[in-house]
Amino acid sequence: MRANSLALRLFVSATGWTVGILILTAIALSSLYRPVIERTFDRRLDVHLNNLVADLSSPEEAGDKFAQSLGEPLFELPLSGWYWQVTRVDGKKRDVRVSNSLWDHELPRLPKPETAGIGETREGYVQGPDEQKLRLVERIIDLGADGRFLVAVAGDATEILDETEAFYQALAITFGALTVVLILTTMFQVRFGLAPLKRISESLTAIRSGMTERLEGIFPDEIAPLARETNALIDANRQIVERARTHVGNLAHALKTPLSVMVNEAAGRADDPLAIKVREQTDIMRDQVVHHLERARLAARVTVVSTLTDVAPVVTALARSMEKIHRDKQIAIAIEAPDHAKFLGERQDLEEMIGNLLDNACKWAQSRVAVEVTCVPSAGSSNSQALHIVVDDDGKGLSAAEREQVAHRGSRLDESKPGSGLGLSIVVELASLYGGSLSLGTAPIGGLRAQLVLPAG
Repeated sequence: MRANSLALRLFVSATGWTVGILILTAIALSSLYRPVIERTFDRRLDVHLNNLVADLSSPEEAGDKFAQSLGEPLFELPLSGWYWQVTRVDGKKRDVRVSNSLWDHELPRLPKPETAGIGETREGYVQGPDEQKLRLVERIIDLGADGRFLVAVAGDATEILDETEAFYQALAITFGALTVVLILTTMFQVRFGLAPLKRISESLTAIRSGMTERLEGIFPDEIAPLARETNALIDANRQIVERARTHVGNLAHALKTPLSVMVNEAAGRADDPLAIKVREQTDIMRDQVVHHLERARLAARVTVVSTLTDVAPVVTALARSMEKIHRDKQIAIAIEAPDHAKFLGERQDLEEMIGNLLDNACKWAQSRVAVEVTCVPSAGSSNSQALHIVVDDDGKGLSAAEREQVAHRGSRLDESKPGSGLGLSIVVELASLYGGSLSLGTAPIGGLRAQLVLPAG
């Protein structure tokens, strides 16, 4: 998930709420559990307290005949953590009776004893012998003439702490596992929910790369309008480009006829200075019209959604055609083009660029022309590739200044060769429209090297 992605926003917000609710729930459960454990423990102490009260109230047990164990052997084990104590509190002779487990110690009273009422049971924590933490319940009973007594029973509070700690650990493990499961579930929900958007992104990439022409498939109701509008936009763009192509073709035909008439009329007056000037200017006009109409046509074509074109068949077919066209020179064209090489663009544009380069190479070559096609990673992008098409000839080659001159529109170094001189400039224009480039250098076989770089599919 990228930092500014919709998926990350949904994931963070959902995870934050989930974790927050789980933490609050864990705190609430832990705060409710401890009082439950304390009440359960107090009920155990109340049983022993009631037994002591019953023994104290019984006439037969009014003397020193308290049942020391009260059914619990821990009351007999010294400093076991389980104790009982009966104290006379009516202001007369001090009388304290304790369990054998207290040995020579006494239990402390709970805070604020003055608030205690007759028969009221109070609970709390106290510090016992050997700094033991005890849970204590006490009650004041009034036996009338026999006196008033404070009956107390205490148990080791470690049991409460241990059970509470075990519950906290189990709660932490359970809620931790639940948090992980909910986070994974949230990730799945985000990915599942945003999957249609990813499909649209992949479909747009496929359209741009020429693998398909429209957004296909069934999309959710929230995204279906976006898919429909995108397809409508693609169709409208294609119609606009088709109309532009038609207008460019019509304009080209409309201009060629009057230009041809002017050239023919001027050709009939060979010695007339005006006719010579007309022929000179009409040639310039024709070159300009061809150049700019071609440029407009190419610009309109590359605005259409790209297609994929196999390079090897195009190069092979053009090489065979050039060998026939330049049969008198007996040019041998060597081709090295892998079958997997594909051009991200239209076939006719690739044919025009390679055709111009091959035609130029065959015009100036002595006997050999070599074509090499390779695919290499694009500069600055590890996910895309660039198509390198190198055309070498064994002609006389060009100097650096001459290479710079012929790379510009209409510049020619030799008027003896046929053609308008616009071949390389058309290649440059068309390559730049595809984001590519054309560079000229020296070929290893002695002549000119033309290297064309184009986007690969």
